[in-house]
Amino acid sequence: MTGTLINIASVLIGGVLGLLFGARLPERVRQTVIAGLGLFTAAIGIKTFLETQNAIIVLGSLLLGGLLGEWLRIEDGLRNLGGWLETRFVSHRSEAEAAPEQGTRFIRGFLSASLVFCVGPMTILGSIQDGLSGDYSLLAIKAVLDGFAALAFASSLGVGVLFSVLVILVYQGGLTLLAAQAQALITPPMMSEMTAAGGVLLLGIAVSSLLEIKPIRVGNFLPALLIAPLIVAILAILP
Repeated sequence: MTGTLINIASVLIGGVLGLLFGARLPERVRQTVIAGLGLFTAAIGIKTFLETQNAIIVLGSLLLGGLLGEWLRIEDGLRNLGGWLETRFVSHRSEAEAAPEQGTRFIRGFLSASLVFCVGPMTILGSIQDGLSGDYSLLAIKAVLDGFAALAFASSLGVGVLFSVLVILVYQGGLTLLAAQAQALITPPMMSEMTAAGGVLLLGIAVSSLLEIKPIRVGNFLPALLIAPLIVAILAILP
């Protein structure tokens, strides 16, 4: 869990710095920073997807995962969680009620940061590495990247970004604790397609939340990360 705790600390530090000093930045500068982060996220997503050995598997996992996510209403659940956190923890609630767009801003910051920080090959590989051998070097690198991203996010999207550490703790920490069992079950081909599916989700985040090109319910595609290795396993046992 060492790597996850470092990651949480980096997001909190970066987020607080963004809240304290982000307002001093001109709006056009904040927009440029977010756009740059969006372009970089899209590039990483494309690069990760190109590592797939079978694009059809990734497509199938995304379609099945999207259907399952819509049925489970995963993104709605994340939005509801963000709304509850805002009601429970954020001060000046009356201001948010007077200006409903502030509540939307909180939820958007929570969702965007949570997905960016938790979806991707570095999260999966780093968590497994930390859980199996105690080597948290990969998660430490991710923590640096997430810290800078949190600064940019918080300056633009507000305090909701800080609460993404709860998702990091549950998701990334959970992967670390289950790493030994997961590593025993997941083969290299399964990992390859899982991370490729994660790359597509990163591209979706860039298009939807960061570059704001087209709204996409990316959260509902999260089951694809589980379905991709299952498809590989099924194909492996077929004659």
